[in-house]
Amino acid sequence: MNKNDIAVDTRQQNEERIAPHAPGMLILILNIVITAAITVLFFVWGVPLLYVNDAIGIAILTIFIVWYAFPFWILIVGLKIVKPNEAYVFTLFGKYHGSLTKEGFYFVNPFVSANNPLKAPFMWEAAWTNSVKVNTVGKDSDKPSSSSTKSSKISTKVMTLNNNRQKINDLLGNPIEIGIVVIWRVVNTARAVFNVDHFEEYLSMQSDTALRNIVRLYPYDVPGEEDEASLRGSSQEIAERIKDEIQSKVDIAGIEVIEARINHLAYAPEIAAAMLQRQQASAIVDARTLIVKGAVGMVHQALEELDAEKVVTLDEERKAAMVSNLLVVLCSNNDAQPIVNSGSLY
Repeated sequence: MNKNDIAVDTRQQNEERIAPHAPGMLILILNIVITAAITVLFFVWGVPLLYVNDAIGIAILTIFIVWYAFPFWILIVGLKIVKPNEAYVFTLFGKYHGSLTKEGFYFVNPFVSANNPLKAPFMWEAAWTNSVKVNTVGKDSDKPSSSSTKSSKISTKVMTLNNNRQKINDLLGNPIEIGIVVIWRVVNTARAVFNVDHFEEYLSMQSDTALRNIVRLYPYDVPGEEDEASLRGSSQEIAERIKDEIQSKVDIAGIEVIEARINHLAYAPEIAAAMLQRQQASAIVDARTLIVKGAVGMVHQALEELDAEKVVTLDEERKAAMVSNLLVVLCSNNDAQPIVNSGSLY
């Protein structure tokens, strides 16, 4: 069995299913009615019978104590409220019991435990974790998650992941700084809780990896090549590739990537000045090329109109001189200083 088979088996074992439940309002009303009945029975019948040491009074007292000591609280603990875009993931004695993903008021098995890997630990749990924690190189273990909460519910809202900018070499080996924003949500709560240790950290790591894998396949910019993809000129296409790459990695965690968008793209500081000079030189060359091309067209048009209108007849030497003068005037950065010839043309 290879690694891919193991991953598939894990996903199949942790498919989301609805947890067995009952209407919460019905159980609450039933609990209130039974509690009220036992309380009235105790104070109306039980207390008077206890004064005469009657067996029925002792039995009523026993029912009263047992009800308040166990069944009453069990029914209260089993009541769960699920708000929109929230979900409970339950385990029963270590096994996956089911999930509640639709908003409502429910009653579930009181012995189930709600699981949320993003839940902030209690004070004693945090103290114990810090006492046995082993520092990991390159990881800020004390940094809290953006979704840390005291709730045991899993959020299924659309959320935004904005990782730190990365320095990556593009296809040409130029170091660049790039950052992405990932829009995502949890669509399979069982996979999110049981298939990975911390699904937000897993998504963050996979986003960084996918970004690095895709960016190194493209150059930052390709001047004059409109058909060739580049990071600056084909950002939408590259963002789609990054999204698909992330989605293929986080499917095991029950996460859907809605959108991935490049929010920062620039040369690294150590080469930014040199690349700016290169871009300026390229822009100057392109501008000069356009100017010369236009000037040649204007000179050609001027010569054709002079010949057609028979304004003046020029030999090849004079045409060459005229072409030279017109190109100097049209291509120069400074205004031309005209010289008036009052004598003969020859």
